[in-house]
Formats: sequence, C-alpha cells, structure tokens
Amino acid sequence: MEKLSIRAIDDQRTFTVAINPASFKHDHGINYTTGSGSQAECGGKRAIGTLSPRLEFSDYQTESVSFNITLDSTGVVPSDSSVSVDDQIDKLKDVVYRYVGKKHEPSVVQIKWGTFVFKGRLKTLNINYTLFAPSGKPLRAAISLSFERYLEENEQAFKAKRSSPDLTHIIEFRAGDSLPLLCHNIYQDSSYYQEVARHNNLDNCRDIRPGTRLYFPPLD
Repeated sequence: MEKLSIRAIDDQRTFTVAINPASFKHDHGINYTTGSGSQAECGGKRAIGTLSPRLEFSDYQTESVSFNITLDSTGVVPSDSSVSVDDQIDKLKDVVYRYVGKKHEPSVVQIKWGTFVFKGRLKTLNINYTLFAPSGKPLRAAISLSFERYLEENEQAFKAKRSSPDLTHIIEFRAGDSLPLLCHNIYQDSSYYQEVARHNNLDNCRDIRPGTRLYFPPLD
C-alpha cells in the first residue's frame, strides 16, 4: 500500500509515514460580505422590508488540508521500531517546520498520497505523546498536521486569469450573477463593483435585470 509522503520542494527532503492517516480533510471556502449600508447598495441604501442582508461574493478562502498520523517505536510497526519517536519527530519537523536560511522561511512542501497531490505550507503541527517507556522515553505520539495551499505567482495568474483586466469587457448579466462576482472574475478584486456600477449608471447593485449589458472598463 502506498504511504503518504511529505516532500520539501526546495531540496527533496522527504518524510514518509509508516501508518497512513485514518482520515484526511480537504477544506475549501468562500468569503462573503453582508452587504449592509454602503456595501449593500450602490446608492448606499438598503431595500425597505429586508429581513436580513444579502450575502455578496468577496473572495475565495485558501484551500487547506489536515490529517493525523501516529509515530511509534514499540515494535508494533516494524519499519519504525529502530527509530525513536523523538528522531521521527525531528525528521518530520526538518521537512515541514525548519527555517531555511537561504529562503528566510520554512519550505514549501508537496503532500502526496495515491492520486492526491497538494502543495502548501505548514500551518499547525501538534504533538500528543500517548505512550512512554518506564524511563520516560516517548514510545508513541499522535501528530496533528494542517497545511495551507501555496501557489507560485505564475500559478496564481494562470488559475485566476479568466479574462484580462487591461481590456474593456462587455458582459450580459445573467440570473444568479452578482456585480462583485463579475468584478472578481475580471479584475481579481470584487471591491471594484462600486466603480463599475457608477460607470454603468446603476443606482442599485442588487437589482440588475438579467440581459442587461454591463461595461467593465480597463484598470488605470
């Protein structure tokens, strides 16, 4: 069975688990603004009778992964029996946590398990020692790890480039669209929606009729 591995991108330092995680969490998220006050309407007004503010797209949260692994030196896991738990922890920290002087930061790592590949940076590393020898030497530890997605600048540009912000765009508004979302798609910044609204002489950003042609000017 293939084992989960964590490899430092810069110099190939690798940590391979002896026991695969029992579960694996991969989080995605979206941030919204509540659209209250001047954020709700282009004219700074809120519709009469509104019971709660409408959620407007803001941006995407950073993807993250988290999982737990067990380090053992009791002999239950033969491949690890000759390596102390402390040494296994040091090797793991050397890959994911150690400060790299030349880069002035910890390493970017690649997590690989089967077909799943994730490039990111360590966010948290928690160590819970669960078994000890009579001498007090740790024999087993439960490790909780979480990582946040890392993208190079060219990867960010490729992923975000649905359209160029340096050109004028004409888009037909469709049901389900929102002006902040369209601004995010074009400018990679939803905060331009008020400027686009003024450019299109819109009084209310939340009352755009489907079929309306909107002009998105180039950024200065």
